[in-house]
Amino acid sequence: MNVNFAERAHNHNWKLDPIVRSLLDTDFYKLLMLQFIWKNFPHAHVTSEVTNRTVKVRLADRVGAAALIDQMEHVRGLRFRRSELVWLAGNTFYGTRTIFEPAFLDWLEHDFKLSGYTVSEHDGQLVLRFSGEWAAVTMWEVYALAIVSELKTRAALAELSELELDVLYARAKTRLWDKIERLRGVPGLSVSDFGTRRRHSFLWHEYTVQALRVSLNGARNQGLESFAGTSNTALAYKHDLEAIGTNAHELPMALAAMASAGTDEDLRASQYRVLELWQQSYGGALLIMLPDTFGTTQFLQGAPSWVADWTGQRMDSKDPAIAGDEYIQWLTERGKDPRQKRLIASDGLDVEDIVRLHRYFDGRIRFSAGWGTLLTNDFRGCHPRGEDTLEPLSLVCKLTSVEGRPCVKLSDNLHKATGPVEEIARYRRVFGSEARVGSEILV
Repeated sequence: MNVNFAERAHNHNWKLDPIVRSLLDTDFYKLLMLQFIWKNFPHAHVTSEVTNRTVKVRLADRVGAAALIDQMEHVRGLRFRRSELVWLAGNTFYGTRTIFEPAFLDWLEHDFKLSGYTVSEHDGQLVLRFSGEWAAVTMWEVYALAIVSELKTRAALAELSELELDVLYARAKTRLWDKIERLRGVPGLSVSDFGTRRRHSFLWHEYTVQALRVSLNGARNQGLESFAGTSNTALAYKHDLEAIGTNAHELPMALAAMASAGTDEDLRASQYRVLELWQQSYGGALLIMLPDTFGTTQFLQGAPSWVADWTGQRMDSKDPAIAGDEYIQWLTERGKDPRQKRLIASDGLDVEDIVRLHRYFDGRIRFSAGWGTLLTNDFRGCHPRGEDTLEPLSLVCKLTSVEGRPCVKLSDNLHKATGPVEEIARYRRVFGSEARVGSEILV
C-alpha cells in the first residue's frame, strides 16, 4: 500500500501510459451480463453513448480526443489472458464454481472483440458513441468511463508541481481515513467497492480497496468483517477478494426497446421477461432485481408472484429509505420474511449515508452498501490551489438504440431519464410512471 502517488502522477509522461491494462478491469456484472447477452441475443445490434451529466463542466476542454483515442485503441488490442480465464473458470462466485460456461469462456478467449466507436465534440462535450453487435458494445461502458475519468484526472495533475501533488494526496488520504474511521466497529455493516467507472485513477482505486480490506476486516475492525468485496474484477482477481455484482439497467432498457414495436402490453411485460431469462442463467444470490428502470412502484405492483422469491433488490434512483420500506412492505404482503432478503443501496452513497441506512434497516432486512464514486474519487477540497478540476463528474454510458428502436430509461428520478421525448412520454403512459423530480445528481 506504499504508493508514491505524487511521483507516479508527476511521471505520467510516456507516449502511452495505459489506463486499462486488463479486460478484467471492469465491473463484475458486465461479465455476467456479457454471458447473458452472448447466450440470448448474440446478433442484436445496438448503439450506446457516453454522456456527461455534469453539463457545467466542458469535458472536451479537459480531455483531448487524440489522447482518448490512444487509450481506446489500447483497450481494443487487449485480450483475456489465459490465467484470467482459468480464474474465471475455476473460482467460486456467489457460491457457484461454474458460473461461466466453458463455451462462453472459449468464446472470450478466441472470438470476443470490442466494437468500433466514434469520437467527436459538441458544445464543449465529448461525444463518444459505440455501435455493433450487443456483445461487442456492452463491455465498452466501464472501460470508456474509466478512461475518460482518469484522462480528466491526469490533465488536472499535469498542472501541479510534485510538491503540490504531495499535498493533494496527503489530504485525500486523510479524507479517506476519516471516512473509514466512521465505518469501523459498526456491528453488522456490509460495504462493497462499486467505484470503477468514475474513479480518480486505477492506482488510487486499488489503494482505496486495500485500505478498506485492511481497516474493515479482522482485528483492526474489532474482529468484524465489514468489507464484503469489490465490483472490480481485476482487483478481485489480483487481491483474492469477492467479486461483487449482478445486473444493470441496460438489460430492461434493451428488452423494452425490442418489445416497443409491439403492443403496449408487450412493452410493459418486457421488464419481467428480463427476470425470466436471467434466472434461466443464474440463481441464488445473483437473483437481485433492479426495479427502477421504468419506475419502482409500478414494477412491484405488477410483478408476477414468483418475483417475490428472488433473493433481493438493488435500489438506485429513489430515496433508499423510501425504496427500502416499499420493498419490505411488498415482501410482507406476499408472505415473505424481509429479514431473509438482501437490500442493496448504491446511488451516490458516502459514508454518512451508509451508516444512516445501515442503522435504519438493521434487523429489518439484510442491508448492504455499494460505495462508488465518493470512495474512489472524492478529492473535493483537496486541491492545493483550491481549484475544482479534480471533482468527480456524473459520467454515464447508456444504450441509445436496439435494432433501430430507441432506448428509454424513466428512472425514479426525473434527472436520470434518458431517451427521445416522445418515447419517454409513451413509456410513462404504458408503465404508469409519474415524473418525479428527485435529488440533484452529484455522481
